[in-house]
Amino acid sequence: MKITDTKKKIIQKILTRGVENIYPSKNALEKVLLSGKKLKIYHGIDPTGKLHIGHGVSLRKLRQFQDLGHDIIVLIGNFTARIGDPTDKTATRKKLSKKEVASNTLGYKKLIGKILDLKKLNVRFLHNEKWTNKLTPEDFLELASHFTVSRLLERHMFQNRIKEGKEIRLHEFLYPVFQAYDSVTMNVDLEIGGNDQTFNMLAGRTLLKKLKNKEKFVLSLKLLTSPDGKKMGKTEGVKINIDEPASEMYGKIMALPDSSLIDFFTLCTDEPEEEIERMKKVLDVHTSNPRDLKMKLARSVVAEYHSAKEADAAEKEFVSLFQQKAIPERIETVTVTKWPRTLTEAVVAAELCTSTNEARRLISQGGIKINGVVEKNPAAALPDEKAVTISRGKRHFKKLVR
Repeated sequence: MKITDTKKKIIQKILTRGVENIYPSKNALEKVLLSGKKLKIYHGIDPTGKLHIGHGVSLRKLRQFQDLGHDIIVLIGNFTARIGDPTDKTATRKKLSKKEVASNTLGYKKLIGKILDLKKLNVRFLHNEKWTNKLTPEDFLELASHFTVSRLLERHMFQNRIKEGKEIRLHEFLYPVFQAYDSVTMNVDLEIGGNDQTFNMLAGRTLLKKLKNKEKFVLSLKLLTSPDGKKMGKTEGVKINIDEPASEMYGKIMALPDSSLIDFFTLCTDEPEEEIERMKKVLDVHTSNPRDLKMKLARSVVAEYHSAKEADAAEKEFVSLFQQKAIPERIETVTVTKWPRTLTEAVVAAELCTSTNEARRLISQGGIKINGVVEKNPAAALPDEKAVTISRGKRHFKKLVR
């Protein structure tokens, strides 16, 4: 099969943009792709919480391979989620029940369909509980015999826990064993994931080689992180959920620090690389307002997860709300049967604060407005009207209605 120059460029871009590392090597994977061989490629997601645009980075890479005609598997780790991946965790993760995992999984397929083309036949959803629950004690002993405790203990988070005198639970050791077994069961050619998953993905590469004498490629991706190095995750760092309303998603992207823009453009958009290089220079020499780049990024990301129309509407609302300091048109309404006597009571009733102490503190600091006007007296009476708009900070608005 002859590979065109255009396809060669596409493959080169897929193997470089946002990629941290490729095992055993980029050249080896590139050679296979240029041969025209159709690969079976998978990415695993443990349903321990909501999907966020950090997941989107891996899903976007999957889509690139899908568009080349390769077979794609999205593996829902409904068994491994109950163990809890110990990667980068300073303490044992809370074990999830089967019911909690099932609840977290609801809606995943629809959200993933915002990136992958689910109308095509080359994408499947599998669940690792299907085969892992069938393992007998004898099967598990055979699997475990291919791993060493010394190798598992090399992981930096385990070393840190040992130094700090913290416990390491046995089931945490087993996580990479079960993830490795996924690769063997599905007999995959390539696994894609964030660079924090390198150890687990390589465990699958090793096990597949030992049990089936097959070379599995591993492609690790760079992570979306905050300036202090925390990854975008379900439990830490900055988080922008895929199912968030367009306006909320737009606002969170506009709140990103300038230092995160280049990574977000690289990992979350299809912006040409030469344009990203230009943006980088602009940011380095401060020749343009970073706000304009943030707005471009926000439009692009919101359009992908919602629509271009909703991205435009979110931008108009943002401009009106933040640049003109207006009150947004769409505000969540909270109906009360008993009208609050004070602003403090109103703030709690509107669910802008969870306690009266927090409400009093915010009001005293000037963080609460009534109908767009700052009120610093916690005991202030509400206007004698049928409805009032109460806001906390710049982005949280509630309409209190009698």
